[in-house]
Amino acid sequence: MTRRTSRQMLMAAVAAALIGTPALAHHSFAMYDIKKRTTLKGEVKEFKFTNPHTWIYLDVVENGKPVTYELEGQQVRLMARAGFKRNSLKPGDKVTILINPLRDGSKGGHFIQVTLADGTVLGGRSIAPGAPGT
Repeated sequence: MTRRTSRQMLMAAVAAALIGTPALAHHSFAMYDIKKRTTLKGEVKEFKFTNPHTWIYLDVVENGKPVTYELEGQQVRLMARAGFKRNSLKPGDKVTILINPLRDGSKGGHFIQVTLADGTVLGGRSIAPGAPGT
């Protein structure tokens, strides 16, 4: 093998390793208290059905004032399997959401299940932290 071929192979290996790294990177659910579950009732401010994670911004009235909770969900593929669609939640929708709260007490968490005003339930165990495929 020539010196040039060895260098090309080394460069190709380095490039392949660098390209594959982002696919392996993923944060843990350590910021959420997965042993606790809290139910929030409020109005959807925004629903982002995007990868790498979905988000619900929920306005909850606390002490007579609206407070926005930032709720993280799973990736689109898992959410779709759990019944979510891009238009499942619209601004103004009244919902009840089961979450794992943030450990630090901030206004946020990981959403597990959403119950719409008509009683339709989306999500559940399949999108909870630590569930298979998460």
